[in-house]
Amino acid sequence: MGVKKKKEMQVTALTICHQDLETLRSLADVEGKNLASLLLHCVQLRDGVSQIHYVKQIVPLLEKADKNGACDPTIRSCLDILAGIYLSLSVKNPLKKVLASSLNGLPEFFLTEAVQSFTSRLQEELNTTDLYSYRKVIDNISSCMENFDLGRTGVNNLLKNVLHFLQKSLIEISEENRKFAGNHIVQTQLMNDLLVGTRVSVMLVQKIQDFQRIHLKASTSPIWQSMCGLLSIFAKFLSDDDLLQTIQSTSGLAVILFIKAMFHPPEKIPDLISSLLLRSVDCASMPDWFLNCCRSLCCTDVSQSTLLFLCQGTLTMLNWQNGSMGASGEALLLNIVHVLFTLSSQIKESTLELFLSRILASWANSAIHVLESSSPSLKDSLNGNSSVVGRLLEYVHTHWEHPLDALRHQTKIIFRSILHMHQLTKEKSDSEASGLAADRFICDLTENILQLEWHVKGKYACLGCLVDYIGIGHILALAKTIPSQILEVMGDQSLVPYASDLLETMFRNHKSHLKSQAVDTTWIDEWHETWVSPLLFILCEGNLDQKSYVIDYYLPKLLNCSPESLSYMVKILQTSADANTGSFNSRGALGALMACLRTARAHGHLQSATDAWRNLVSSARIKQGLIHQHCQVRIDTLGLLCESNRSTEMVSTEEMEWIEFFITYNLNSQSPGVRQQICSLLKKLFCRIQESSQVLYKLEQSRSKHEPENELTTQPPSVSLQQYKNFMSSICNRLFEALFPGSSYPTRFSALTILGSIAEVFPVPEGQVQTVYQLSHDIDISRFHTLMECFTSTFEEVKILAFDLLMKLPKTVIQFQDSEKLQGLFQAALELSSSTKPYDCVTASYLLNFLIWQDALPSSLSAYLKTQQATCGAEDKSAIMVERNTLMVIKCLLENLEEEVSQAENSLLQAAASFPLYGRVHCITGALQRLSLNSLRLVSEWTPVVEKLLLMSYRLSAVVSPVIQSSSPEGLIPMDTDSESASRLQTILSEIQPRDTNDYFTQAKILKERDSFDLEDLNASVPNLGASAETKGKERKTCDVTAQMVLVCCWRSMKEVALLLGTLCQLLPMQSVPESSNGLLTVEQVKEVGDYFKHHLLQSRHRGAFELAYTGFVKLTEILNRCPNVSLQKLPEQWLWNVLEEIKCSDPSSKLCATRRSAGIPFYIQALLACEPKKGKMDLLKITMKELITLARPSDDSRSTVPQVHALNILRALFRDTRLGENIIPYVADGAKAAILGFTSPVWAVRNSSTLLFSTLITRIFGVKRGKDELSKKNRMTGSEFFSRFPELYPFLLQQLEAVANTVDSDTGELNRHPSMFLLLLVLGRLYPSPMDGAYSSLSMAPFIPFIMRCGHSPVYRSREMAARALVPFVMVDEIPATIQTLLAQLPNNTDQCFRQNHIHGTLLQVFHLLQACTDSKYRLNTDFQQELADVAVCTRAKLWLAKRQNPCLVTRAVYIDILFLLPRCLDKPKGTQPAVEHLGFWEDVRRIISQSELITGFPYSFTAPGLPQYLQSLTKLAIATVWAVAAQAGEQAEAIPISFSQLLESSFPEVRLLTLDALLERFSTAGSGLGEKGLPPLLCNVGGTFLTLAMKEKHPECFCKILKILHCVDPSEWLPQTEHCIHLTPKEFLIWTMDIASNERSEIQSVALRLASRVIAHQLQTCEETKDLVTPTLKRWVQLVATSCGEHLPTDSRLAAAEALTSTAPFLLTSPRPVLGLQDTLTLWRCVLNLLQSEEPAVRDAATGTVVTAMSQGNTCQATEFAFCQVDASIALTLALAVLCDMLQQWDQLAPGLPVLLGWLLGEGDDSAFHVESTHQVEDYLFEKAEVNFWAETLIFVKYLSEHLFRLLSKSSCHPLSPESFQHLRRTASEQGHLLSRLFRELPPAAQFLKTVEFTRLRIQEERTLACLRLLALVEGKGREDSPILGASDSPAEANQFTLARTETAC
Repeated sequence: MGVKKKKEMQVTALTICHQDLETLRSLADVEGKNLASLLLHCVQLRDGVSQIHYVKQIVPLLEKADKNGACDPTIRSCLDILAGIYLSLSVKNPLKKVLASSLNGLPEFFLTEAVQSFTSRLQEELNTTDLYSYRKVIDNISSCMENFDLGRTGVNNLLKNVLHFLQKSLIEISEENRKFAGNHIVQTQLMNDLLVGTRVSVMLVQKIQDFQRIHLKASTSPIWQSMCGLLSIFAKFLSDDDLLQTIQSTSGLAVILFIKAMFHPPEKIPDLISSLLLRSVDCASMPDWFLNCCRSLCCTDVSQSTLLFLCQGTLTMLNWQNGSMGASGEALLLNIVHVLFTLSSQIKESTLELFLSRILASWANSAIHVLESSSPSLKDSLNGNSSVVGRLLEYVHTHWEHPLDALRHQTKIIFRSILHMHQLTKEKSDSEASGLAADRFICDLTENILQLEWHVKGKYACLGCLVDYIGIGHILALAKTIPSQILEVMGDQSLVPYASDLLETMFRNHKSHLKSQAVDTTWIDEWHETWVSPLLFILCEGNLDQKSYVIDYYLPKLLNCSPESLSYMVKILQTSADANTGSFNSRGALGALMACLRTARAHGHLQSATDAWRNLVSSARIKQGLIHQHCQVRIDTLGLLCESNRSTEMVSTEEMEWIEFFITYNLNSQSPGVRQQICSLLKKLFCRIQESSQVLYKLEQSRSKHEPENELTTQPPSVSLQQYKNFMSSICNRLFEALFPGSSYPTRFSALTILGSIAEVFPVPEGQVQTVYQLSHDIDISRFHTLMECFTSTFEEVKILAFDLLMKLPKTVIQFQDSEKLQGLFQAALELSSSTKPYDCVTASYLLNFLIWQDALPSSLSAYLKTQQATCGAEDKSAIMVERNTLMVIKCLLENLEEEVSQAENSLLQAAASFPLYGRVHCITGALQRLSLNSLRLVSEWTPVVEKLLLMSYRLSAVVSPVIQSSSPEGLIPMDTDSESASRLQTILSEIQPRDTNDYFTQAKILKERDSFDLEDLNASVPNLGASAETKGKERKTCDVTAQMVLVCCWRSMKEVALLLGTLCQLLPMQSVPESSNGLLTVEQVKEVGDYFKHHLLQSRHRGAFELAYTGFVKLTEILNRCPNVSLQKLPEQWLWNVLEEIKCSDPSSKLCATRRSAGIPFYIQALLACEPKKGKMDLLKITMKELITLARPSDDSRSTVPQVHALNILRALFRDTRLGENIIPYVADGAKAAILGFTSPVWAVRNSSTLLFSTLITRIFGVKRGKDELSKKNRMTGSEFFSRFPELYPFLLQQLEAVANTVDSDTGELNRHPSMFLLLLVLGRLYPSPMDGAYSSLSMAPFIPFIMRCGHSPVYRSREMAARALVPFVMVDEIPATIQTLLAQLPNNTDQCFRQNHIHGTLLQVFHLLQACTDSKYRLNTDFQQELADVAVCTRAKLWLAKRQNPCLVTRAVYIDILFLLPRCLDKPKGTQPAVEHLGFWEDVRRIISQSELITGFPYSFTAPGLPQYLQSLTKLAIATVWAVAAQAGEQAEAIPISFSQLLESSFPEVRLLTLDALLERFSTAGSGLGEKGLPPLLCNVGGTFLTLAMKEKHPECFCKILKILHCVDPSEWLPQTEHCIHLTPKEFLIWTMDIASNERSEIQSVALRLASRVIAHQLQTCEETKDLVTPTLKRWVQLVATSCGEHLPTDSRLAAAEALTSTAPFLLTSPRPVLGLQDTLTLWRCVLNLLQSEEPAVRDAATGTVVTAMSQGNTCQATEFAFCQVDASIALTLALAVLCDMLQQWDQLAPGLPVLLGWLLGEGDDSAFHVESTHQVEDYLFEKAEVNFWAETLIFVKYLSEHLFRLLSKSSCHPLSPESFQHLRRTASEQGHLLSRLFRELPPAAQFLKTVEFTRLRIQEERTLACLRLLALVEGKGREDSPILGASDSPAEANQFTLARTETAC
């Protein structure tokens, strides 16, 4: 919405040669009025835009001349020069078009002269012999043909010469292209020239009329010869696959066009082209010229691309209108589509696939033209039921999910064309008479598309086309709920654009349809009911993603279609907003209302913002929305205030107040998405302020000129401008206040981002531009220091934002007072750059960059510069200053680094412990990245620095590489830190040589056990890495070296070196020739860098090291790819061949890593292939893939194992690389074959790599997993689509599956596991049938079915399960019942003597999964389908013996019982009754099974019986379902129920009890929440006593937990009175028992027990005084339980339980007018609430917010705040909770005893993170050990809120609230702490905020707490000194530490 500067037009000025310039000078007249003078003045200008003005004056000047002027030699010479100027201008220069346009208006009497001039000049151009000038000539020919009459005439005059030139240039350019094979930079330019030449040739033939008569000319004419030559060239181009496909495509157009122009008679052209396409050319009947030119096209082995582009040329260049080609044209049309269908099944290259889809769409368009006047036979061939249309539909539905967007779009065009074609093939009389119902093609097509799953993207586009074709009425008749169905899928981001477009098509169609038929306005009600009501339901009740996408995509379209619907929506939502206010996981009606209003305002449907607030929503609702518990409600309310369709709309005072209120409580959002939206919306608001302020400035100027006032403004502009300024200043104050010590990362990120937006939107004014606000005016030295301190954040985003903001400020704002500070800052940065904490070096980098760019470096650094600063202009001064400073800093860092590397070469351990090397390198890289290295001034000084940097990088790498390249770098250094670690270190170093080379698989490694070894030998072979693990650091401290420290030092050093080398190669200018002085990198240096990367990528074992070396190597390869130096350009190719050869040779001495997934080898090859130009042929990729796939296939040679492993690992990396895009897809099938075959290898490493490759391919084919279900349909594909994309997998998978199925279960009983079966079934299980699958595909799914069924006989359990899952997709839904009956018929009868349980189990699993598919099917409503399923139930009864004891196998018995459990769900009618099941006597059979089962008779089995747990679970599920079903039918008749819940709960098996308890808990929870339609069934009434008894007996933890949950769900009044009778415990004793459990059990049971105890307490407190007295003594223990459950270190569930406990008891314990507990316990509970509100877990904060909402919504507290009964966010709940607490202290009259406790909170007494000032300097940081850290809580925010509320409370208090003793004690404690803080501040080093950030921040926070406490004590004392400083000047931290923040007064 911000103001965008209009891009200035860049026009290159025209120039002329010296001779023409002299001619003009000689012809120019003295007055300067003739044409020569005009041209002379024009060419002397250097500005192209000004020259355009003069060019436009040429023709008006000539029009003034009379006809005699045509003979004027001056004009003739000028026209000649103009022709030269035109031809000299580049084709893209606007001057060329302006000149052509002007000359088109040339007076007639000058035309002859002008044509002669142009012809002669063009002839000169055509005579050029310089090959690299051909392109300019071709461009000139093209320009002459485009809207330039003189040019076209000139070309016509020179047609023979032009054709000859084109022929010559194309031949020479193509020859030159061949010479430069491999140099893709030159080849790209040459191929582009070929493309343009071909296009110009086509343009010539199309635009010049002579070509229409060319066949009449003699074959010996030059034009004919040139035409033949060009046709021959184009035919050659068309067949040349080494050329770009765009050249081939254009050549295809040219070939057909030239044939059309040259072939005679024209009537035979369609037959000729048909014979070319069908490869059946009769050479004997063809003219000689044709055979000579197109012989390559007449042979039978024409390539696929050639045929494709011939089809394209035919469709584009022939005239298909009005049936002009007759029957032969119709035959050609059908031949083309059959050729395209054939090519579709053969072409797999993505670019050709895209061409094919476009050509098919073009064919459909041509077919429509032909059908408009075609013969009946063609209409029969192209109607809806024809094979052509069938295959077109098949193409559409197999490609509408294609990864390429452009291809998916083409399928939509083709589908729309199919409908159009079908319409044209119908007789008009038939269509009018019969209507849509009789059109079976359309009806069937519509039904099939509606039956598709909604995750199919193609469904949306096709339905949209059908709506346009048949209208929405027919769709709604078939699927009335379709709007709701589409809205349901709008939670999936990938489907949202498709769904919203379809909905828009539908509701617009519906609206126009209803309006056309309506006689009044009542039609809108039906429209609202259909389209708006489902929307409102989603807005109020839908999930978060769904609502967000509906608001963003659907709502704006709906409002644009029907703006009047807004009032309808607002009216409904206003009515329900009070009742449905939402929660933390639901927006409610308030959220929906805000979303609707926001969208309406942003799209201009609210006329005035003020009217919106007055008429539609109240101010109270806005404030509720701004602090609502649901984040999106807050965002939508903010959006309503910030967004407007008018960028200059005024921001009202009310809006400004609301924005300030919002910022106060919403900066600390944990969600990155929410933070981004807040910052983005506020930036829009600032843009509105800036742009509306410009309007106000103009109004103010008009007022000053006494012009009439603008009626739009209600107050003077100056007042509004001042309000804007005050508002922006207030916003900045709040944002800087938010950067207080200890503020969280989200707060800092939000504040800095918003401040950056302000600096960007309100720039420093230039010239006469006025700006309403400047950020720099509000920045003083303390705020500058605040921004500097942001560099110390451990989050790099905060450092970046602070740095960028500082760089946006004017340098006058940023001041350094003295050099001592500068030296201190610079020294701090240097010290940080060698810190052992990785994030410190990042801080150092930003600090150094800031000092560099602000020219704030110490003067001592100038000694590093050899040359003095040269004199320069003002514009260059800044750039030179930055370069000088960067050079000085880099030299300084390099000097330090050299010294440290030298020490590291002596002792790596000392370096790791004291000065890890990576920090210095990181700072050097950071400085280089911010410098423009292509325009350096001090080149002579940079050259040695670059050389030093390279050498230092190699030295550093040599020091750390032994660790990184060791076999086990992660555990290289022993963790022990005693004095013997040196000897252990040497022991390990002796073994660091890699042991995972290529002989890993062929030769066993036996490590010798040695008690002693020779250190000298070791030191001779390995760098001296240290003699002691305890080293003296720079500060003379003993440092303990751990393995982690050494490893971090080494791999981070490697990382930084790689990034530095990559940066140097990427940014530094390269020497084009060795002697050149403009480059800083020589060719040899680049090669050395490449060799370095190669060495480390191929030999490093540590993933962090080689991954980051890869990052640097990618930068290098990208540079090499664009390098004009051919030797460098070819380096990647050479490296690639070398590494492939090394992989292939399998030499045992090779150092390539064969484990760790081949370590860096895949990364190395990835980098080399990814740099290849994507627009080229990708030859490197093609060759590499062929090599790798050959290596990855199994081989009999045992030496091929290692290459096979490498190949599989490399293929995995390449298939995962998204940069290769669709170019890798053609190799997916071969990769899958290699993975499946590799899985059968006897070598584990091959199987492992094959599995990883297969997993990657599954993701590549089916997409990244987008649902929890492993086989979610979002990650599946129809069989036809899968096999059409990968047709070669069809025979392979079928053959492999057949081989597996034939031997899966041998008669001998021999176990054959078939490893590949799992992979085969995994692939097949991801396919599914589609209603759109037609009969035209040769790749049927049916042949797989019998093999999959046989795989179900596998002896491996998992394989049988996989086979069952894989079978489901292959069976169409309507064929499921018949398939199930077939499977059931295969099961043995109980009389059979011999049967295999594996076979039975596999068959039953297949039946089970097929039945499961029926439960989700839409077919269940079909009557015939229901009858077929009833037949299945009958068949099932025939095999009931499998569910009884007659079947000895518990596993198969369990599956059969699962089938019985599923059957009733399949046979359910929509209303829930089961007539079919009852009629079949199903429940009778089930009752009999259960009554005879072990649940009744007892279990003779032990736990060791196979399948017992599974059988128990299945049987229990069936028993529970039977109890519910029979109870529903029989009512209270207990005898009808086969087994009771009591029997199930008394089972000795926990599986039975657990399932039963789960089912009961679900029922009780549903009844308790009120979600169920009815209450509890009679069966479950009065069962509290049963559960009490069970609770006492239950020993199984999970069962016990469920019982407690059930008791918690049931109202205590139902079971608490029964405790004495059932378990012999009084209610009080039961409560104590519950609290014992909460104290001692594990966490989950603890949480449930605490909830239960809290509910009992709440019940007892609520009932009557007697019970209250009984409970009170036990409350103290409960309070302790709650307090211990609130610890930040505890599991989330414990804290949630504590929050729920507090919420349930809040009315009785926290806000009761008469407190039940003592003050200390009550305050303890309040402190728990406050702690939970500051938890890092959002769920805990939300639960605690519920406590606050409950507390402030009681009768005696609802007046304490303005947000009673509102759902508020935790950030404001904190201050609301304190407000309620202070109010309660007054109500209880407990201020005197309560105030010391609250002041103790203020000082931090009793905090978990209590401040221990004495231990500040004893903090020991470990590299990876992290304590519990809360990244959300902000201590000073709590201090601020508490001190504010206490200040108000004390201000209201009339008497002294503290006793003198208490007051003096607090005063003394706070003062002592203040003086101790001052001492500790003085002890800190200079720049402590950078060097001792943690300690410094901790002291600052405690300082603020102490100051706040002292101010309040001063207020209590009545001395009114709250604004005076408490500490003396000498004690001030600011005095003790010069570079510190000013105290943040506002934080208190």
